[in-house]
Amino acid sequence: MSGMVVFINLAGAVALLLWATRMVRTGIERAYGNVLREKLRMAIGNRVTAAIAGFFFAIALQSATAVALIVAGFVSSGYVSTAIGIATLLGADLGSAMVVRILRQDLSLLIPVLLLAGTFAFRASESRQWRQIGRILFGLGLLLLSLRLIGEASIPLKTSEILPVIINYLSRDWITAFVLAALLAWAFHSSVAAVLLLASLADRALIPPVLIIPLVLGINFGAAVIGAVLTRGERVDARIVPLGNVAIRGLGTLLALVAQLTFELESSVFSAHPGDAVVLIHLAINLAVVIFGLPFCSIVGRLLTAWLTPATQIEEAATEKRMSALKAEHLSNPQQAIADATREVLTVCERIELMLTWIFEVLDKPDKQKLVRIEKLDDEIDETHREIKFYLAKISQSTLDEKSAAQLQDLLGATIKLEQAADIIAQNMVTRVRKKHARHIAFSAEGWHELKELHQEVMRNARLAFNLFVNRDVDHARQLVAQKEVVRTMVRNSEESHMQRLRDGNDNSYDSSSIHIDTMRDLKEINSLFASIAYPVLASAGMLRKSRLL
Repeated sequence: MSGMVVFINLAGAVALLLWATRMVRTGIERAYGNVLREKLRMAIGNRVTAAIAGFFFAIALQSATAVALIVAGFVSSGYVSTAIGIATLLGADLGSAMVVRILRQDLSLLIPVLLLAGTFAFRASESRQWRQIGRILFGLGLLLLSLRLIGEASIPLKTSEILPVIINYLSRDWITAFVLAALLAWAFHSSVAAVLLLASLADRALIPPVLIIPLVLGINFGAAVIGAVLTRGERVDARIVPLGNVAIRGLGTLLALVAQLTFELESSVFSAHPGDAVVLIHLAINLAVVIFGLPFCSIVGRLLTAWLTPATQIEEAATEKRMSALKAEHLSNPQQAIADATREVLTVCERIELMLTWIFEVLDKPDKQKLVRIEKLDDEIDETHREIKFYLAKISQSTLDEKSAAQLQDLLGATIKLEQAADIIAQNMVTRVRKKHARHIAFSAEGWHELKELHQEVMRNARLAFNLFVNRDVDHARQLVAQKEVVRTMVRNSEESHMQRLRDGNDNSYDSSSIHIDTMRDLKEINSLFASIAYPVLASAGMLRKSRLL
């Protein structure tokens, strides 16, 4: 078999590994993302519990990077401190290493079972929940299949003439091996995929034992950098968490490399089997980072805050408000100007998501500061909405082709709907929150559960709607519109249950009756506004009726 054919087969197997890893992660995020985020936010009370929560959350998502981005958002929103955020990431790194250990088991029999179960779950129902479960199962099947294909594709490399030369050089130059492994982890954007690939190659004796520890250390360093790079454009408090992970985990791997260069520890100490040694070394590194890194989370957080804050303050002084994406010099280029307007609309989406999250927290527990921040966010959205509207009006003065004119009109309509959703939160729902706490009203246990379920559904649909600005995916648009009926049914069922509780003489239901019903209808109206963002996508695909009348 020629070298090119071997390379193509191996590259294809690695590509399948990356795709399968992403499929599983996105399926879990879409199906259980809101629940997991809420559980994570509630669990990270101190550094130890934060590390434990990060550990299990990373196992669920099969990605420490995903946890890094979520926790960075928590810190940016003021939910947790930087020290707690960094501790969560250290635990997530260990959880990601445990995922590798689980996937290294002999699960070959599960491949056809998972593929069949995933296909059946995806096709058996139009329910979004079942389709995401199908995605998860099918992705796991593909992941295990990719590992088998990597092993099979790498067999001919044993007789390669070039590979031994490269391996012999790297065996003498561990620093270069470390750097190459770090670049591999960065290119994959997944330490799970990188370590699984390394373990598969070690199984085939293509990686000598002497190289295993430097390569695993390099992968861990590269994986730590991923989150820091992905959040480089965020606010300082969001950047500190992944940078703190780099400082602790990255420094830990560098110190371990120095120790390895000095003492030359044998990988066989961990396991006589090279592939298992890769996984156990990866676990040991991350466990050591958690144990020795947790006490330094606060110090690292404070040092990074002191280092990064001055530069940010200079930027904020130079610009009295957040830098706008609406550039006057781009008006002569309609496509660029529309892209700028879309970016600005996404900032509105972020603020609305924050408002929608906070309003339910203050509905449960009073927090005057958060209520004030919600109203401030609404004022910011109103101002941004005006700026976008005037900017779009200026774009329309140019000669536009049919596609650009349609994009502009769709963007204007979506912006108006988003502003209306923000008004409902800041005016209607904030008023109800203040009334509830002023009168010391409590929801019944059943009523609060119904409200929480509806809120979680609307939050899921909000993220689905916001994603349509970036990726005009027809399937996502169909899901979003289909969920409109789901929300309508949830509201109707809750109203019926609420009336039954009133008939049964439930005092809490009696006291909270108007607030319960009005909050349900507010959420329903907000969801309808989000769902309407999908209509232009469906209309452009010819999948929308002109009228619902028969």
